Amino acid sequence: MKRYLIIGAARSGLACADYLLRKKNTEVILADSDPGKEAATVEYFANRSIQLIWGRPDIDALKPDILVLSPGVPPQIGPVQEALAAGIPVISEPELAYREGRARWFGITGTNGKTTTTALAAHLLEGFGAPVFCGGNIGTPLISAVPDLPEEAVVVAELSSFQLELIDRFRPNAAAYLNLTPDHLDRHGTLEAYAEAKARIFENQGPEDLLIANYDDPTVCQLAERAGGQVWYFSLKAQPPLGMWEKEGKLMVRLQPQDAPHCLLDRSDIALPGAHNTENIMAAVLGALYFGADEAHICQQLRTFHSVAHRLEPVRDLAGVRYVNDSKGTNPDATEKALQAYDEPIVIILGGRNKGNSFDPLVPLIQDKCRHVVLVGEAKADIRQALDRFAYTDYSAAASFEEAVSLAQQAAQPGDVVLLSPACASWDMFPNYEVRGDLFKKLVNELDG
Repeated sequence: MKRYLIIGAARSGLACADYLLRKKNTEVILADSDPGKEAATVEYFANRSIQLIWGRPDIDALKPDILVLSPGVPPQIGPVQEALAAGIPVISEPELAYREGRARWFGITGTNGKTTTTALAAHLLEGFGAPVFCGGNIGTPLISAVPDLPEEAVVVAELSSFQLELIDRFRPNAAAYLNLTPDHLDRHGTLEAYAEAKARIFENQGPEDLLIANYDDPTVCQLAERAGGQVWYFSLKAQPPLGMWEKEGKLMVRLQPQDAPHCLLDRSDIALPGAHNTENIMAAVLGALYFGADEAHICQQLRTFHSVAHRLEPVRDLAGVRYVNDSKGTNPDATEKALQAYDEPIVIILGGRNKGNSFDPLVPLIQDKCRHVVLVGEAKADIRQALDRFAYTDYSAAASFEEAVSLAQQAAQPGDVVLLSPACASWDMFPNYEVRGDLFKKLVNELDG
């Protein structure tokens, strides 16, 4: 009998428990520090043999064989450290899914662009000859589907630093490291530690595996030198040794040293705004090519892909103003890319919970791009101080999210874009960025013109 202790009764933890309860000779214990989840969790596992703990689990008393840690729970907590000291393996949900499955993997990480790249890569692989599953940090827990997939299937997985820091055997056939900018420093402590957590995505790769890396990001390039397999790069600025790049509006490809570069298609044929999305497109295309999709199929799929939910998602045009939901913009760099995607004047809604980032680097772009800034949430004082340091005064503060949308509408003029791209996490007011983005869309659709 193998005993699993799962810490964290949110989406990932519930999925792990649900899967493990279906295995023979397996005992499952689920612990969470929030007693507010108890009623829903008890109902979820009604009539199933699971031990639920509300509070701190006693590692010495429970003696688990494996501890599965949910991504939202920091590994620095006492029970995790006690388990590690006792030699008990501590793993993440993607590691568990990898161990339990047979399929091939395309893992995607980076500070920004993960969701778009993951959704696009899955879209490009659909219909090329093998089953495709898209999940991970993008939504559906991997453990919910991966164990049932055949070996020819491809798992396209968005992987966060929180998920990657607790892998062990995980070895994706292809991995993409999109970029690195400061984020989650409240958890990782330093940018270097954050970069290394993400670099774990390719640490177990061998000669037959592939790393897709950003040629324009010096840190990513330096980390890629450690890759155990082949490296294909993507670039907006130069032609890399192998990979993809943009040249005069065309997406160019060269995958083998003996190949001549050729054009895949014109960038204008793809309805995703922004230079950052050109990078995402190239990373997704390289992954699709690695897994065998042909170029004609890829080009056809590219022309039918549109933005994913909560990432530069068009919501509504009202009285000459375009409203855009970029709730997934949870750090300043993501918000910077969102601002750069539009030429029109912008009224931006900023704020939420700061993850240890400075807002100063964002202000010059705000000065250049924004007609007005609406501040909301825990971080509004920090953002206000950054704006004041640069003598930017076109801002207002909202006491609620509903008021923030109302103030944005009042400030916008015909021809403007109202952009929700908060540069912060949602956890001060919402359980996740999806709930924040859904409320924004609801409020916008209720506005009177």
